[in-house]
Amino acid sequence: MAGHGGRNRSGRRPTLEEVAARAGVGRGTVSRVINGSPRVSDATRAAVEAAVAELGYVPNTAARALAANRTDAIALVVPEPETRFFAEPYFSDMLKGVGAALADTEMQLLLIFAGSDRERRRLAQYLAAHRVDGALLVSVHADDPLPDLLAQLEIPAVISGPRSEHETLPSVDSDNYGGGHSAVQHLIARGRKKIATIAGRLDVYGAQRRVEGYRQALCDAGHPVDERLIVPGDFTEEGGRRAMTELLERCPDLDAVFAESDVMAAGARQVLREAGRRIPDDVALVGYDDSAIARHMDPPLTSVRQPIEGMGHAMINLLLDEIADHRPAVSRGLERRQLVLPTELVQRHSS
Repeated sequence: MAGHGGRNRSGRRPTLEEVAARAGVGRGTVSRVINGSPRVSDATRAAVEAAVAELGYVPNTAARALAANRTDAIALVVPEPETRFFAEPYFSDMLKGVGAALADTEMQLLLIFAGSDRERRRLAQYLAAHRVDGALLVSVHADDPLPDLLAQLEIPAVISGPRSEHETLPSVDSDNYGGGHSAVQHLIARGRKKIATIAGRLDVYGAQRRVEGYRQALCDAGHPVDERLIVPGDFTEEGGRRAMTELLERCPDLDAVFAESDVMAAGARQVLREAGRRIPDDVALVGYDDSAIARHMDPPLTSVRQPIEGMGHAMINLLLDEIADHRPAVSRGLERRQLVLPTELVQRHSS
């Protein structure tokens, strides 16, 4: 049995290795249990916790952090302007999921914006000083050098939405292709013939996948794909307004619009109203995200729901596991973990 004050009979503190030997598991598994990683079975967790209790092992957070070069801090990095972060429900829902997943850990969350060159330079210096144990990257563009910087610094990182099909970081995403496909399939089933889409920025892989889903749904139904009906926006309300104005100029008789975010759908709705188009009588409208905007729009907006909070939760689980293993998976030569969560079409009066 353990001696007084968490020391064994020899008067020294039990080590992590001794706990691992007593529990019959590896050192990394003990580390994962102590750090609250979810990627441990209940039976293994119980064995480790029993060994901790029997030996009187006391994890000293400060000493552990120092010895392992740990900071007990995670950065949520958003390479966008702050204005966009606070204007779009996607980011607040993601933050909610991340915060909930961290609630039972000792980790602190740092929110870092890197929308300008100056902010990026400052972030690079901050990361190079290893002031965080890991990073979550949200809304990353295809050519963003930030993920590669993290890999060079060997800082564990998880990305929200891969940059391409060849993503090298662990990632969590929703089924963007399936979401785009189901939105257009729904509009076709409603008898719509000229279906336009307001895409997101096409340097974002998720936006590309939604457009691919749009195209495939049209092909599956034997409808031609008219390139004039595909206009990129930028996931903002103003972007939705501009794209909708352009679409009406190109094709005044369009009868449906799939806006690839609820925020852009709100902008599109304003332009349609100003042009005297009734929703859904003249033009059916479908959004993406199923945010509060969709529920409160007049008429309420049909929208593709993606589990944004669940994505934030899953990102933390992946990252804690990477941190518990001390080295990024890319250093360990492990296969990338790419999680894709399902989407669901929520039908309302706009379509």
